[in-house]
Amino acid sequence: MKDLFVKRFEYYKSLGDKTFEQLTDEQMFWQYNEESNSIAIIVKHLAGNMLSRWTNFLTEDGEKSWRNRDGEFVNTFTTKEQVLDFWEQGWQCFFDALEKINEDNLYASTYIRGEAHPVIDAVLRQLAHYPYHIGQIVYIAKMIKNEDWNTLSIARNRSQEFNTEMKAKFSGQDPAPNSSSVCFQNSPEVRDEYKQ
Repeated sequence: MKDLFVKRFEYYKSLGDKTFEQLTDEQMFWQYNEESNSIAIIVKHLAGNMLSRWTNFLTEDGEKSWRNRDGEFVNTFTTKEQVLDFWEQGWQCFFDALEKINEDNLYASTYIRGEAHPVIDAVLRQLAHYPYHIGQIVYIAKMIKNEDWNTLSIARNRSQEFNTEMKAKFSGQDPAPNSSSVCFQNSPEVRDEYKQ
């Protein structure tokens, strides 16, 4: 189970990483309007959440006293490098925590703002939360880059071609369960662009 979680989150992190590669410093801080978040602010919130939720997650509440969630929505970064450093810090904390999950503690209680959650539920909660914000990051980047955007998914008007390639790849074999690039549980096949 832990390995499946790690692979899923690695995939979503890679979408953010591949997005950042396409952006300049200035583009990381672009906001549509005063009420919208820049990519830098979304990263600040995501990493802040990860650090709070997953530092000592088995023994401490996930909403740490030192966390300033409201402050996560105020930009304090000045460079893309600072944003990416915080992004990596948050993910490192989270992946380190995932490594501590085992069969003995998967259903143990962990707390978020005093509310008990089984560890598996705390992970699933983040499997909804983190991709939600990564989707926002990708969407903002696509608006900024416009025709210069390099797609992270199947290219527009190329679905049939992609489907044909995938079917040819697996023809003559037993059906490959979970062969999608985001479904790693039972498949030894992972599309090349998602291998590390």
